[in-house]
Amino acid sequence: MPHFLDIHKTAPAALRGMIDSARMMKSARNGRPKGTPDDDQPLDGRMVALIFEKPSTRTRVSFDVGVRQMGGQTMVLSGSEMQLGHGETIADTARVLSRYVDLIMIRTFDESVLLEMAEYADVPVINGLTNRTHPCQIMADILTFEEHRGPIAGKKVVWSGDGNNVCASFLHAAGQFGFDFTFTGPPPLDPEAEFVALAREKGRRIEIERDPLRAVEGADLVVTDTWVSMHDSQSTKERRHNQLRAYQVNERLMAAAKPDALFMHCLPAHREDEVTSAVMDGPHSVIFDEAENRLHAQKAVLRWCLGV
Repeated sequence: MPHFLDIHKTAPAALRGMIDSARMMKSARNGRPKGTPDDDQPLDGRMVALIFEKPSTRTRVSFDVGVRQMGGQTMVLSGSEMQLGHGETIADTARVLSRYVDLIMIRTFDESVLLEMAEYADVPVINGLTNRTHPCQIMADILTFEEHRGPIAGKKVVWSGDGNNVCASFLHAAGQFGFDFTFTGPPPLDPEAEFVALAREKGRRIEIERDPLRAVEGADLVVTDTWVSMHDSQSTKERRHNQLRAYQVNERLMAAAKPDALFMHCLPAHREDEVTSAVMDGPHSVIFDEAENRLHAQKAVLRWCLGV
């Protein structure tokens, strides 16, 4: 079953094919009203279940619009509307949904929910985000970088801040797309050692540098993400701010990278915390191209999973 669960679980050739497909579909829509369907309707007659245990703006809208542009229909389900893992097992939910829909996208907390859904579903399952990884975001980021700077292979990507789920998927992508990766942040928030090892096994240069100014030297791309989650307690938020203040992406940090370095953030952002408005709205930033490209990249993922 062609699930899209994580970057490192998908063959490099398939990943490259999805990026190329996304670029072509985006180009084909240039100048067209956003509500018009694609000329090609590969999802005509297909039903896609979009499950959200976690709140979402970009993931929900981009998947919903993408399916509709390609001629399909969506069924949007929230955790509060389902018995997911409560009154019914994940396995049974997967079996039931497989009788109704052609594909399942799930945005959840625990990775085990995603993996169990994929194990028992008879239709493809897409990882819309878990607490551990966020592969769809990185597909959009690769597409965005290559639109602006050409092939990402051999480039240097620097992550500043918390080694979270988006950082993890960037490490997976380093091995599959062939770029080098540097993490800069406090030791308690380092990315998982398993993911660092996976990228190094692929022959990529993966570094951990505590000095953010040294880390971004020669960087082609600088990336960060929020320091806190909406579910964090006030004490956790205060501790995170104290830990991460030195890793804020600001004009001084971007000036230490390559002159043409790009800046990315998956959004939503807390302006003046992990990144300043001067950087977000400045010449290095491609954050809104990045947000738009969730739509195009995920359309390519959907087509790959369904073989259309």
